[in-house]
Amino acid sequence: MSVRAPPDASFPAFRREPVLNTASITDRLPDVAGDQAQAARLLDWVGMGNIAIPLRIEDANGGTVTVPASADIGVNLIDPDARGIHMSRLYLHLQDAFSSQTLDRGTIARVLRDCIESQRGLADRVQLTLRYGQLLRRPALASAHSGWKTYPVEIDAVLSPDGLALTLALSVEYSSTCPASAALSRQLNAARFAGDFTPSTSGFDAVREWLESPRGLAATPHAQRSRADVRMRLADDVDVFPVLAIVDALEHALGTPVQTAVKREDEQAFASLNAENLMFCEDAARRVSAALSSDPRIARFEATVSHFESLHAHDAIARVSGP
Repeated sequence: MSVRAPPDASFPAFRREPVLNTASITDRLPDVAGDQAQAARLLDWVGMGNIAIPLRIEDANGGTVTVPASADIGVNLIDPDARGIHMSRLYLHLQDAFSSQTLDRGTIARVLRDCIESQRGLADRVQLTLRYGQLLRRPALASAHSGWKTYPVEIDAVLSPDGLALTLALSVEYSSTCPASAALSRQLNAARFAGDFTPSTSGFDAVREWLESPRGLAATPHAQRSRADVRMRLADDVDVFPVLAIVDALEHALGTPVQTAVKREDEQAFASLNAENLMFCEDAARRVSAALSSDPRIARFEATVSHFESLHAHDAIARVSGP
């Protein structure tokens, strides 16, 4: 005969709790956001940052592709007595807004109008920031190879009673070789040549062999990876974000964009480009300015070029703006 052990007093017997009928209480869930604010005041921006969303964007071939992105969304709070906004409504509006429609002015305008309407008179201005990486395939300089490069892109959209304003920001990396260092290097190279050769020395082949030998390079100028960060207020008639066109214009203006696939012939071609495009940060800023100011799609721009110096422990930076 088996004997049932007495219940352990340290573990009370399990009791099944009655299942709550959530349907019966859904209509009376408290919403303290509707309470009156303790200190009445207008707020410039209330919302959320770094929301994960999918974006459907144009690719370099004229098609579309879905990319991961992050978003900041917020509104102004124009009712000083309202304690808060309806954040969940903004979040839900963003989740699928850009996954099925290609990102352009019209799509953004519709989403922002819906966001304003979701706040029921609490706001008349909404700001949306989208961040993603534009993946572009770039050809090598000399060989038949190519490779992918990611360009960070940010779109800032503001819808207010004054209308819709769109700002496009992106970054381009390039190499910058110092003109002063190049001049100093040439002087040392010339001095070594004068020491190794005399006016009476003759022979084309001898000079060529000397140039190709270690003696033919007494010094090299310093160069460094650099970056151009640009923000562009787009003209009101621009519907599609011209990311590829702006990247191409900036890389062409700077002359020495960082490369993807590199074989020896590509590296040699890149060295040649650097010799042809010696630049201080001031030179780079002027090149960027010339490229942006001539584009009718851009109403206004701000650009910062940063040369992450290999000579100094600090960076060389120049900024420029204009219509």
